[in-house]
Amino acid sequence: MKRLMAILLLAVSAPASMRIVVTVVEQKSGKPVEDLKAEDFLVMEDKLPRRVEASEFARRPIDVMLLLDTSLVGGMVQPVAQGLIGELKDKEQMAVVSFDSSAEMVQDFTSSKQLLAAALSKVKYGNTPRVLDGVTAAMDGGFEHATFRRVILLVTTGYEGSSRTHEREVARLARRAGVSIYPVYAAGSARGLFEDLARRTGGASFQLRDLQRTGGGAGSAPSRIFEVLRGHYIVTIAGNLGLGEKVKVEIKGREKLLVSALPLD
Repeated sequence: MKRLMAILLLAVSAPASMRIVVTVVEQKSGKPVEDLKAEDFLVMEDKLPRRVEASEFARRPIDVMLLLDTSLVGGMVQPVAQGLIGELKDKEQMAVVSFDSSAEMVQDFTSSKQLLAAALSKVKYGNTPRVLDGVTAAMDGGFEHATFRRVILLVTTGYEGSSRTHEREVARLARRAGVSIYPVYAAGSARGLFEDLARRTGGASFQLRDLQRTGGGAGSAPSRIFEVLRGHYIVTIAGNLGLGEKVKVEIKGREKLLVSALPLD
């Protein structure tokens, strides 16, 4: 009898549906895909399909943590960071955080582009980049003053030092905090790491050289990046969906797309 009551209580308390943020971009151009319907999504949990009830593409304000590489060659991405500050809209906020093996808040969340630009000029370079450790430290209380969707814009040269934190742990923390990670990198050897972080957290990764090659030049990169940051799908799944690592989202019949997901509830 007690066991039956426990099962009934679980059934009553389990949510009828689950929402996830899904970002879909074209692999070649890096442009967001905006024409998908609910039947286009395939959601798998532990290799089992889940029923998709609805999907909606939305463009909404974001709160951006600009996480800046302070390595010996980190200064090479500072012009990109300046351009990203310029893309901020009136209601949106941004914080500037520098990282090496830890993270340092240079400027807390603000809508003032002047304050953000001044903070960027104070960043000191010459440290060893430990991307995963830096992202972990930045998420620890870093979004206390955020009001909109939480986004980490990881601006880096593309090299990862010997972090103590594993990427799975970073992804797990990001999901718990409701944070999507968007790496922006110049070159380096950590492309696979960046793509994995983005895929696990509803983000997307951008190599600056790829953005320049697909049109518009370096000057257009910030606006194209923010176009992806603000645009995403809200996909509703029947039943409860855990925060485990075995959740995968695909688009039926569409190849060469980068798809990522972040559970909301």
